[in-house]
Amino acid sequence: MPENKIDPILLSFGQGVRQFRVARNCNQTEVARRTSVSRSYVGLVETGRTRCRRDFATRLDGALEARGEIVRAWDELLQEFKAARYAAHFGSFPRAEGTASMLRTFEERLVYGLFQTEAYASALLSDESKVRARMKRQERLVREHPPAIHSVMDESILYREVGNSKTMHDQLEFLHALSHRPNITIQLLPVVYVRNLWSCFAIATQPDQKELGYTVKAYGGETSSDPNDLAMLNETFACLQAEAHNARDTRSLIRRAIDDRWN
Repeated sequence: MPENKIDPILLSFGQGVRQFRVARNCNQTEVARRTSVSRSYVGLVETGRTRCRRDFATRLDGALEARGEIVRAWDELLQEFKAARYAAHFGSFPRAEGTASMLRTFEERLVYGLFQTEAYASALLSDESKVRARMKRQERLVREHPPAIHSVMDESILYREVGNSKTMHDQLEFLHALSHRPNITIQLLPVVYVRNLWSCFAIATQPDQKELGYTVKAYGGETSSDPNDLAMLNETFACLQAEAHNARDTRSLIRRAIDDRWN
């Protein structure tokens, strides 16, 4: 399969397999020997160029001592493929987020999930497993080729207390540090009207320029690849960036909030 045709679901599964292999300090040749396949086949799976069978996922799980994690990931992959055949407004945004070359997001009330500290996330999420999952998402910030991230957040996130004062202080210090990374742009939105802005949303752009949008609803969220939906999200995000403080001024606003409110 040509590189620009790689399905993000398969790529996300393959990256998970590679992470387990690297964690076990094992090369592809050794994995191939343990699972009775060729080294090139292991490479195809890790790069998302083929969809393996469940029995191979089971052998991989045993060979890499993944304790069922690889098999569970394969089962989730299968469900996503089945669902995608029936619903245009369906997709796994977390998987698309994981393989994206660029992420654009707007958050109205809270710090963007990928930018949250563990203490901040713990104050929001009652389930410890959900906190761990959110922290695991942040691994993509430090991978070898991290995505470009452009995040616009409402200015009120600087002053809306989540947890306690220390939680807020540490969260904003982390946000300030992230704002210096070359692949991350953070902008704060003052209290202004922005046309077609009705809720928080995100756009994940893949290396082949395909896009998936996610819009927060009152009960959960909706994922869409519909061109009309994406056109509206792209236009809205452009308006947000035009109305928001620039990156340098945003950095100063974060520092001021830390010094004046959370020290």
